[in-house]
Amino acid sequence: MYNYQLIYQVQPKNLSEMGFDPASFVLIAGPCAVENEKDIKLYAQFLLEHQIKMMRAGAFKPRTSPHTFQGLGYEALEILKNVKNETGIKIVTEITDYQDLPKYLEFVDILQIGARNMQNFPLLKAVGKTDRTVILKRGFANTVEEWLGAAEYILMEGNTNVILCERGIRTFETSTRNTLDLSSVALVKQLTKLPVIVDPSHATGRDDLIIPLSLASAACGADGLMVEIHADRAHAKSDGVQALNLEQAETLIQKIDGLLPALSKTRK
Repeated sequence: MYNYQLIYQVQPKNLSEMGFDPASFVLIAGPCAVENEKDIKLYAQFLLEHQIKMMRAGAFKPRTSPHTFQGLGYEALEILKNVKNETGIKIVTEITDYQDLPKYLEFVDILQIGARNMQNFPLLKAVGKTDRTVILKRGFANTVEEWLGAAEYILMEGNTNVILCERGIRTFETSTRNTLDLSSVALVKQLTKLPVIVDPSHATGRDDLIIPLSLASAACGADGLMVEIHADRAHAKSDGVQALNLEQAETLIQKIDGLLPALSKTRK
């Protein structure tokens, strides 16, 4: 369909170890950003109690405005490393600069390429030279062809452990932060063997829409979700309005678990 090669052929090598297989559905959850070590431990314990093995949390935050919270940076990486060592939870966090890659490779289980860096080609090539799993988010103004092209850059360097993440695109609609393009999920599932997950938090920017769109994502064939949670949304340093509180997160888990048998899937 598009002028690529590997994106149609490659079979990921190690993603089944992360729970990604045709009969499974993976939940990844956590705060938008690391704010302090105490809270990160709380989230890790909450997730593990609900059989969620991967926690997302940002260290470096490429925000729209330079005057907003930019993340704790290297301090956040140390916090994530400590919490992983203490709890055993797998860490998913965004990398924004390829020069930081050695520090990330010390402990990060999944490297996230955010929407704003989807076509940061030096970064794509750098993570492609590693064997670490990569989540590649679709840019909010990028086509499916461009998204798959970015994945091809990673694959060409030898790393086949790529997960594609639909996180909403910019349209004329202003009632939500972005527009969740579930048609892209169904399409990409036909074009590639790479897992496709959905981030309903960034797609909508509204906590009240996360659960219904999570269920819709699972129903249309997504392999998993990446959802933001926060115990005190009103005081979150970033993106509190698009995070689920812990009670809402439990509701999401229950509803996903109730849906999956109809899809012949189990949660990993």
